[in-house]
Order: sequence, then C-alpha cells, then structure tokens
Amino acid sequence: MTGKADIDTQNIPAHVAVIMDGNGRWAKQRGGLRVFGHQSAITAVRETVEEAAELGVRYLTLYAFSTENWNRPALEVMALMQLLVHTIRQETATLLKNSIRLEAIGDISTLPANCRRELAEAMELTKAGNRMTLVLALSYSGRWDLTQAAKRLAADVASGQLQPANITEGTIANYLVTANMPDPELLIRTSGEQRISNFLLWQLAYTELYITDLLWPDFRKEHFQEAIRAYQRRERRFGKTSEQIAVS
Repeated sequence: MTGKADIDTQNIPAHVAVIMDGNGRWAKQRGGLRVFGHQSAITAVRETVEEAAELGVRYLTLYAFSTENWNRPALEVMALMQLLVHTIRQETATLLKNSIRLEAIGDISTLPANCRRELAEAMELTKAGNRMTLVLALSYSGRWDLTQAAKRLAADVASGQLQPANITEGTIANYLVTANMPDPELLIRTSGEQRISNFLLWQLAYTELYITDLLWPDFRKEHFQEAIRAYQRRERRFGKTSEQIAVS
C-alpha cells in the first residue's frame, strides 16, 4: 500500500459495485454470532463510502441484502433489519455533510415498515447531494430485476405503448431499476468467493471484477484504493483488439 498518489484521478470508474461478503465467517473466527459480523462491518461501509467519494466515484452500489437472504434464520434477518434502520438513521448526517445522495434498488415493498420509513426519510433528506450517489441494493437480485423489467415491458407491449420490433438492449436497460445510472465499471467482492451471486446480472456484462480474500469487516480505505489501482491496470476492450483500442 503506497497511499493514493499513484492513482490516476482521470481514470476513476464512474460506478463501483460491491458485494460485501464474509461477515458471518469474520464473526465465527472470533467466536461470535453472525450478527456481530454485520455490526462490525459498519466501519468498512463508512470507509468505503468516504474513499469512493474522495476519489471521484459517481455511483457506489452496495449489495446490502439479497432476495435470497430472506431464507436465512429469522433471528438473523430481524437483527439485520434492525441494524439497517439504526445505521441509516446514524449515517444520514454524514451523507448530508459530504453531499452524498442515498438511493435504493430492489423490492423495497418487502422490507419492514420501519425500514421503509427510515429509508424514505434519508433519501428525501439527501436528494440534493451531488458529489456521489450511494445506492443500497436491498431485497434485490439480478433475476428479480430482470423479471420485473420483463413484466413492465410486456405490459407496455400489451397496451400498445411499445412495439416488439422496437425493443433494443437500450430499451431493456431502461426498464431495469438502474435505468438512471451507468453500468458498473468495477465490481469488488470480498471473502474470496468467485461468483457474482445474482447481483446486477445484466449490468455486469462488461464490468471488471476485483476479488479479494479479505473478509468485509476488515475492508478499509487502502483496500478500496488497491481495487482502483487494479482496475487502472486493466485494458477495457469491449470486444475489440488491443490494436483497435490504441488507435482510438
């Protein structure tokens, strides 16, 4: 780790997505319950958000709770929801101070009423933030996103608002919950697991993957910086050859 003087500030990904994995294993290694790992992960979230904003990332999406996470033990889910409410309430002032806008994607209607209320209040309070948008993926999965998009698209076809012949990749993208943001250019996953776990399936088509063995509660600013360095060492070709990229 060498600080961030060597980071090219002209080559910062506009959108970074993070799969925050390893809380349970982190807690188990310390003889604690899984919820202890979730509580200890708040510092990692705070440092990641601060560093992303400092470096000039425009969108930071955190995979906070997947649709599959509802299948976890009821006590753990309840503790996660309580922690979510507490964290949103606690961090809103910091988001305001740093001009960070909070948004959420996912099947928000399935969250408990108090979570929806705190989330709505925080999003309203921070809506003028223009430095960075922090996106929480809550009760979200890529397949759910594609399913809801297909339903809405089919309804518009059935009503005559959309002709099947006019459907393009751009059309589909506009029906996804991420329609108002660019696709992620970098995905960070902690804990060493080498899969995308049903996250942003459409949007990650050309995203650079950065996987670290570090468990999420141990993730800090310097680790985010290293992910950015790794991204900057990559050549993004989008199907073209290196020679074509050099010419353009």
